[in-house]
Amino acid sequence: MATILSDTKPVATRGAVILPWEKSAHDQDVRAAEARLEEAVGLAASIGLVIVLQATLLLRTRRSATLLGKGQVDSLKIAVQAEKIDVLVVDARLSPAQQRNLETEFGCKVIDRTGLILDIFGARAATKEGTLQVELAHLEYQRSRLVRLWTHLERQRGGFGFLGGPGETQIEADRRMIGDRIVRLKKDLEQVRRTRGLHRQARKRVPFPVVALVGYTNAGKSTLFNALTGATVYAKDQLFATLDPTMRAITLPSGRRVILSDTVGFISDLPTELIAAFRATLEEVAEADIILHVRDIAHPDSAAQKKDVFHVLEGMARDNMIEPDWSGRMIEVLNKVDLLGGPEELAQLGDAIGISAITGDGLPELLALIDQQMTATMEEVRYRVPLSDGAASAWLYQHGEVLNRMDDESGANITVRIKAEDRARFEMLFKQVEPLLA
Repeated sequence: MATILSDTKPVATRGAVILPWEKSAHDQDVRAAEARLEEAVGLAASIGLVIVLQATLLLRTRRSATLLGKGQVDSLKIAVQAEKIDVLVVDARLSPAQQRNLETEFGCKVIDRTGLILDIFGARAATKEGTLQVELAHLEYQRSRLVRLWTHLERQRGGFGFLGGPGETQIEADRRMIGDRIVRLKKDLEQVRRTRGLHRQARKRVPFPVVALVGYTNAGKSTLFNALTGATVYAKDQLFATLDPTMRAITLPSGRRVILSDTVGFISDLPTELIAAFRATLEEVAEADIILHVRDIAHPDSAAQKKDVFHVLEGMARDNMIEPDWSGRMIEVLNKVDLLGGPEELAQLGDAIGISAITGDGLPELLALIDQQMTATMEEVRYRVPLSDGAASAWLYQHGEVLNRMDDESGANITVRIKAEDRARFEMLFKQVEPLLA
């Protein structure tokens, strides 16, 4: 018997993105509705939805049942049915009841901003810590919504008389299962953090300072990382193209070696369930000697994106996750200047530097600026090292930048540029070596 093979392609999932917009709640410093809608469409497209309908709906009041007004729901229902929408993304936080009511009205799956970002994080996380953090966030999100998942069990009632909600026994069983899994995940995450802490301590014993890339999602951090390191980290014109930290060593113009760290992209209104997961991916920033804040200077909402990045870092400083003086070790990197005609077209750079990670324009100047800032945080010291003490000389070459060396019959006068903490370690390890007066 012959087998007929179908050559039909999988049907694309048709999606719609709706932005409920409260104009009165936003001032001129907050991103415009158009930019916010564009970002939401990009997020939805990044999980494979084909967006065939998008709209901004002005909210006069928030309705507890559906968030949107009745007229808005009715007109949107007609558009959803006409476009045969499979998934409707509401770029706002929906309560479980609002999500259920909208699904009933529209006859399609409805997800809010939190669910959308959780889906993206779940699809992109690659390291063990990343997957554990995302699973934890998913479970905490699901636990708050169990009440809407078991309406088919409404004949099962708990408590006395009419007390107790639909499917209460099943809901409680699931809540306990999720709670147990959350406890296990938190223990696993603590072990992963301890392991990363050991790795970080091991890196501190290696003489390589850390330079961390931070910035809004899709600002070009991974493209810049690849351009500076020659690596092939996944980089695409896509929101949250990469989630997990990646590290590579690079050589600066002075010959000094540093470790470059790429981190997850920032985003506005990050779901509360993902804040801990997001901050955990920024641990390398807390340890960085220099922070490169990469901005998409060609984006019309670049200033608001910068504000979002600073808001997260300021929150980390308040929680003692990063040093309060983090801004003092930051370099502002204005990426994608090729879209504006080059760095010379920017009216005022200030302390920032304009580059293009795609064309390479400005990259030599960026490396020189990193070198210069590294030097500014180092001390210049002269030591008299006995020729017989090869370990001390080797330590200085490994941990500092040797500027000059003059040998005679009994020893070597070594002038070295070195970090203050490394100087303290050297003088503790090699007490027989004394610094010389300048």
